[in-house]
Amino acid sequence: MDHATVVVSGTKIADEIGTGRSEVWRLIQQLRSLGVDVAGHPATGYQLRAVPDLLLPDLLEPLVKGTIFHPIHHYYKIGSTNSTAMEAAAGGAPEGSVFLAEEQTAGRGRGANAWHSARSTGIYCSIILRPNLPPSDALILSLAAGLAVHSAIQQLDTRVNPDLKWPNDLLLDGKKFCGILTEMNAEATRVRHLVIGIGINVNQVRFPEDLREVATSLKAASGTEWSRVELTAALLKSLHREYRDLLEKPNAHESILRRFAEHSSYVRKRRVRIEENGGFEGVTEGLDSRGFLQVRTAQGLRTVLSGTVRAI
Repeated sequence: MDHATVVVSGTKIADEIGTGRSEVWRLIQQLRSLGVDVAGHPATGYQLRAVPDLLLPDLLEPLVKGTIFHPIHHYYKIGSTNSTAMEAAAGGAPEGSVFLAEEQTAGRGRGANAWHSARSTGIYCSIILRPNLPPSDALILSLAAGLAVHSAIQQLDTRVNPDLKWPNDLLLDGKKFCGILTEMNAEATRVRHLVIGIGINVNQVRFPEDLREVATSLKAASGTEWSRVELTAALLKSLHREYRDLLEKPNAHESILRRFAEHSSYVRKRRVRIEENGGFEGVTEGLDSRGFLQVRTAQGLRTVLSGTVRAI
């Protein structure tokens, strides 16, 4: 990428990649369809007007040097990064493997929910971890991932202050822009492998009709375009710190619970409805020592192990 914006003839490109000029033209058109700003045509040569904001390993790996996140796998189109990461983990892929996509055709959220994954406007990222932790700590890792997203966004723009919604969403102005999906393969007492999937709406300006009232993006909320490469790098570095601290620092567990509550309007004194086991309503009273949400109802204190939390 050192000379990414110089003019290069179609003939030179064809020679470099061992193909003909007509194939170069087809590939240039394909890049343009992905949002890459390529000037020129076969007669004059081609030029990148700017280094594209694509989540390419060559761009990201120098920015996350010193973290556990390597190798980085990039796909222009994929079914689901989480599904691909889980399959790779089962096949022995190393801890720290990262799977990124420009577009997902079958992006998944928690439960049976889908994740709308518009091309090259969001971050669709899944990572493989192999922590020496019991399966009961999977929730803590999910909460830590939410904190990593929060930290990464604040590093790039301190004016944007996301609200952490238990257990795995981040909101801006009451609308969701980020979801986290944690999946694992575990024995009774230890995790074999775990995949954390993070979907962030970054530069989307339009959403499907059924999502317009509940979804937003960083660009829609802040009014500015965000670099997906910079945000992804900041996210991976923040996640590396959270994960390292959880494994190495004796008070990390309590720190995650405390900081999550500090950055969440949902954890305490929020009237909510829990869509679980027929549903119930109450007022939130913090997280227990395992990270589960506690809700005070007319019948007493209840611990929410799963289910959708809705503010009322």
